[in-house]
Amino acid sequence: MIEELYAIEKLAMGTSPIHILDSRIKIIICFAAIIAMVAYPYSVSVWIPGLLFFLFFLMLWVISELPVTTYLKRLVMILPFGIFIILFQIFFENSHYDTFTVLVPLPLGINIYSESVEFAAILFVKFIICISFIILLSSTTPMQNLLTGARRLGLPPEFALVIGLMIRYLFVFAEMFGRVMNVFETKCFNSFDRSLPYKYRLKILGYTVGTMFIRSYEQGERTYISMLCRGYSKDSYLQISKKEIKPGEWIIVCIALMFIIMVPLVGYFSGI
Repeated sequence: MIEELYAIEKLAMGTSPIHILDSRIKIIICFAAIIAMVAYPYSVSVWIPGLLFFLFFLMLWVISELPVTTYLKRLVMILPFGIFIILFQIFFENSHYDTFTVLVPLPLGINIYSESVEFAAILFVKFIICISFIILLSSTTPMQNLLTGARRLGLPPEFALVIGLMIRYLFVFAEMFGRVMNVFETKCFNSFDRSLPYKYRLKILGYTVGTMFIRSYEQGERTYISMLCRGYSKDSYLQISKKEIKPGEWIIVCIALMFIIMVPLVGYFSGI
């Protein structure tokens, strides 16, 4: 796990034009695209802004010089969290429609509605675009730079402090988990080995989860006491130095925002 986290951070520390952009620029573009896509009316014309936004995303991805396989792997990992919600929409009468046409009748009084399938397709387009821009942002910006950029954009200092600590100790926890997995491999224990009794495997995994929880709690307590000894208090905040945005970056963000604003308008009026 720790190797995967380091690989993700190493990938985000590239030298492409997208990587070296100020993190605030990337955060603004990403959130603007997501807001524009989510705010677009639930209409079949959603494919027009969806296609234009995806082409815009592809252009940025190519400029970032990242492999396509990276995008596909991360997309496949995220898809299950949203695809099931989208698929369930086809079985319900959606409030966005007044009439419903049964497309496929199923047992137990369950039906697949034509209008609900249409609504699910609209949700899928919105989901893919939003997730694609999030993947682009996370793949071209290290976690600490994301936090710094968000703080400069006005993220409350309390949030910045908590997220900063989470980022810092995420790698510590991953390293701890890696040591536990190495112990399992050394003792030839595999939780998916069916030759071992099910209760035994469950017992060992339960002990492991409990141990990880206790170690995490103890590590947090030690860290908190150490911070108090160094002057930490409720008034302590993550110090972020000021940084001016370059004129070229202002031009980039202005052009990107103009494009993001114009795309939904083109799709909306084209669909009328």
